[in-house]
Amino acid sequence: MTGSLLVFGGGYVGRRAAIEAVRQGMGAFATSRDVGRRDALEELGIGGLDPSDEGALGSAVSKASAILITAPPEASGCPGLKALIPTITATGVFPDWIGYVSSTAVYGDRDGGWAFEDDELNASSLEGARRVRAEADWLDAGRGMGLTVQVFRLPGIYGPGRSVVDRLRDGTARLVRKPGQIFNRIHVDDAISGLFASIARPNPGRAYTLADDEPAPADVVMEWTADRMGLARPAEVCWTDPSVSEAMRRFYLDSKRLSNARAKAELGWRPAYPSWRDGITAILSAD
Repeated sequence: MTGSLLVFGGGYVGRRAAIEAVRQGMGAFATSRDVGRRDALEELGIGGLDPSDEGALGSAVSKASAILITAPPEASGCPGLKALIPTITATGVFPDWIGYVSSTAVYGDRDGGWAFEDDELNASSLEGARRVRAEADWLDAGRGMGLTVQVFRLPGIYGPGRSVVDRLRDGTARLVRKPGQIFNRIHVDDAISGLFASIARPNPGRAYTLADDEPAPADVVMEWTADRMGLARPAEVCWTDPSVSEAMRRFYLDSKRLSNARAKAELGWRPAYPSWRDGITAILSAD
């Protein structure tokens, strides 16, 4: 690929996307409010930007063939949209591709049933509702400005340094049971490969669910991983217990199975880790 990728939100997914852009021979920029994180990005050959620096952001936008927004929405809307749309307008340089990373929380609860991209969105959490609004705002901006905007709905993201493996090792893991609850996950590498598959095959206004092939209850994953690592299974707690983090608790609000058929058919994408067992095994093997 050629050109540059600008990532608005240099967190876990954004940083990995910028690294992949560099690996593929592209230039890469990523925003972060944290000075230390920007310095760390620079050491990887990625231009670290303060999102409030209008001059630096404008320069990066003018060079970007692709823009990825991974920053979460705020109460007032998507910070990426508020910063980037005026900048794109001011520079007069339109990227070939804009990707907005959303969440499968927009689907709400399906009582264990399947969720598809064209289903009615019915978020059951405040965070999910904000994602619904941010998606709509980005798609409206795309239509209004002739931009190639696509939306990517991701479930629980895991990978090196951010998985049940790490929680078991540091003692923060909890064995949470909620009868009937089920959801998908996605390995961070599979999320990144899906995004780059879309850059290669842009489709304006399209939404894609990037998820693995095997939804499973959280307790099944936790028990299997603990057994595989030769560790005692964590103490069992209710999903509403204060020891369960707010971020983790949000996963238990909804129960659904996610279809990734559209991404496979239209992007030619296939997850390298089609099941959570594949992904966890890879994390353990890399140690």
